[in-house]
Amino acid sequence: MSKRGGKSFLSLSTLLASFFGAAMIAGAFAYFNYKFSEYKFINFKDWVFYEKSDIFVPHAKKYIVVFYSSRERDTMQKLANIRFNIPILAIDYYNKVRKNTKSTTFLRSGTKTSLDFIQRFNIYNSPSIFIIKKQKDSLYKQDSMIRKLDNLDELSKQINLL
Repeated sequence: MSKRGGKSFLSLSTLLASFFGAAMIAGAFAYFNYKFSEYKFINFKDWVFYEKSDIFVPHAKKYIVVFYSSRERDTMQKLANIRFNIPILAIDYYNKVRKNTKSTTFLRSGTKTSLDFIQRFNIYNSPSIFIIKKQKDSLYKQDSMIRKLDNLDELSKQINLL
């Protein structure tokens, strides 16, 4: 009879240990998943971007950020001609200088700022888009998920999803 009682206790403790182990793993996964998907901040005082040769100073309450490559065919022209009610910040991976248009500000930066930007926002594809929203002064918070575009022709479709 004592063997049976011991076995029952062992089975219950094994079951509880398995349950708590699975709960801890699920909790850790949820926490790290939350931290990875947490929206990020950008402070334009800390990161310097340039419009032609002038330092960019943000003024709008919201921006659509488009990270793109000027080496892709017609990308700069497409970005220049897009019209939205939210201004666009077009950040070129290759830092090519382009004149701003009414709705698009073309930005470039130093290598360190570009790498910090890519790492902060976990950008793996070009072109990618997301929205930032002003918090205070020159501090902006990511206000949407980062979406990969197959091409810039999809931009107007993706903006409606943001």
